[in-house]
Amino acid sequence: QVQLVESGGGLVQAGGSLRLSCVASRMIFSIHWMGWYRQAPGNERELVAAITSDGSSKYGDFVKGRFTIFRDNAKSMVVLQMNSLKPEDTAAYYCNAELYEPTTGRAFIWGQGTQVTVSS
Repeated sequence: QVQLVESGGGLVQAGGSLRLSCVASRMIFSIHWMGWYRQAPGNERELVAAITSDGSSKYGDFVKGRFTIFRDNAKSMVVLQMNSLKPEDTAAYYCNAELYEPTTGRAFIWGQGTQVTVSS
């Protein structure tokens, strides 16, 4: 079973930057969307950013130009560059992928989550 392996979370001061990476544990036949969601305690999980295999991207309204998502299709990897971080960005960040394989069809999978904490 394929897994999404995340890295790059941590503690940073307000105004700082972090880079989150997510890679599939093995080669996948096709991945359409790859992206990041986040969830803070007491809140629902929300979209941060996502990108298709041809480079079309979408962002949560709160991003406001601070984050950039990019993808390496050959490595089944997605990266989220986060700049100008704010304390309200503190949350667990989850990688997500919509993938397709001939034997199992379409599936949506999640990473285990990585914590981002922004201090004021």
